[in-house]
Amino acid sequence: MVNKSLQQAPDHIQLAVDLILLLEQNNITPKIVLAALEIVKQDYLQKLPAEPYAKIID
Repeated sequence: MVNKSLQQAPDHIQLAVDLILLLEQNNITPKIVLAALEIVKQDYLQKLPAEPYAKIID
């Protein structure tokens, strides 16, 4: 059962919780998770608009 407050949480919070659950269920070590997330972060930062002060989260 999904917590009602989580269902009403912003999309980025819901995604973070889903990712944490996925990583924990697959027993991924914190060191590997952090290394992978840095790669994902860099990839998605490149996809942001080129505006100097682009808002990352709505």
